[in-house]
Amino acid sequence: MFEKSIYKNRRKALLGKKLNGVALILGNVESPMNYLDNTYHFRQDSTFLYFFGLDFPGLAGVIDFDNGKEYLFGNDVDIEDIIWMGPQVPLKENAQKAGIENTAPLGRLFDFIAGAIKQGRRIHFTPPYRGENKLFLEKLLGISALRIGDFASVELIKAIVDLRSVKEDIEIDEIEKACLTGYEMHVTAMKMAQPGIWEQKITGIIEGIANSGGGMVSFPVILSQNGETLHNHNHTNYLEEGKLMLTDAGAETSMHYASDFTRTVPVGGKFTQKQREIYEIVLAANNKATTLTQPGVTYLSVHLAAAEVIAAGLKELGLMKGDVKEAVKNGAHAMFFPHGLGHMMGLDVHDMEDLGQIYVGYDEETQPVDQFGTAYLRLGRKLQPGFVITNEPGIYFIPALIDKWKNEKINADFINFDKVNEYGNFGGIRLEDDILVTENGSRILGKRVPIEPDEVEAIVS
Repeated sequence: MFEKSIYKNRRKALLGKKLNGVALILGNVESPMNYLDNTYHFRQDSTFLYFFGLDFPGLAGVIDFDNGKEYLFGNDVDIEDIIWMGPQVPLKENAQKAGIENTAPLGRLFDFIAGAIKQGRRIHFTPPYRGENKLFLEKLLGISALRIGDFASVELIKAIVDLRSVKEDIEIDEIEKACLTGYEMHVTAMKMAQPGIWEQKITGIIEGIANSGGGMVSFPVILSQNGETLHNHNHTNYLEEGKLMLTDAGAETSMHYASDFTRTVPVGGKFTQKQREIYEIVLAANNKATTLTQPGVTYLSVHLAAAEVIAAGLKELGLMKGDVKEAVKNGAHAMFFPHGLGHMMGLDVHDMEDLGQIYVGYDEETQPVDQFGTAYLRLGRKLQPGFVITNEPGIYFIPALIDKWKNEKINADFINFDKVNEYGNFGGIRLEDDILVTENGSRILGKRVPIEPDEVEAIVS
């Protein structure tokens, strides 16, 4: 945990948003893998961590906007718990670590919430994403678990997004720690990218590096020589000479702050001419995006600028044609770059996505673009100092998508399909860094994972 003053100040800032009623912030509970006593590794809810910091199951926090009081509800352990888990800190003592004076057993929460409802007070809560909490809220509020998300408080969501979007210095320090572990994960994967190596072996080893860093992976590892599948969690292939291995992976610290990098390397250590040409276009788009990332610009505009770099590079190779700006305006680049440039990152690798991406990545001024490719951009709004974001352009040759666009003559004025067919078994390339928006620009967080093609070849070799 951080110092208790951090959590007290965060809750004070939330109180300063001047909402009415009560904020109910649920922690997570244990989740069974295959039977009740065999649970997944516990992961606390990130919003609960942000305001209360306590990293164990069975807790609920309450912030009363009307009188400024704060409460922690949870149960102390009994002798059976101690036999299996060892001596445990009492709830009241744990609460004091977060600066909370008012504690009560979890069952008392029902009386508290019932009393507030009887008084006609608003109960604010965030959208639950776990079944256990949906059912708990159903019992607590009398709202069907199937519809509970419809009653989540938009006011509370916006208040939390406003606070969590700008990272404190102590948060940036934690993210830098996650980046150090991520660096080790990716360099290890590069060194292992040899013909005949099982993808799962590399995946398992870099997951172990994440665990040894004090936390766990920040999301399930994406690692495959079939990188044209954007989120490829199938690790059953044996690496083949001449293929590209795409690795998208990151780590959490013990405080649960995340890193998220992607690198693509030639199996065996030597890019073919086609691979290097495409790689250098993606690298140019990545570098251009970092240069443009600064306070006051929208990330939507940075995304489109990166798309123009990709379209211009592909035009030079004969894969695209026509006016570059018109091609991007019409979404022609999205056949090769069918996702967004990046997303917020912090306590979640897709930071606060459980609160609703429309509130995290967009606002009244900047709204999502309803066009294939750009529609997947998770972060479009104006950047501010303290934002931590990812920068991850890519180029992919997806046979099913290419066939669809060719057969339906989609953007045929901008794509040379005959030339594209020469890249049918190419795969995909994505290059991703984690970026901090500073007062005057931006900087890459952590030591940059090797990215220049000559350096990548040397490490793999």
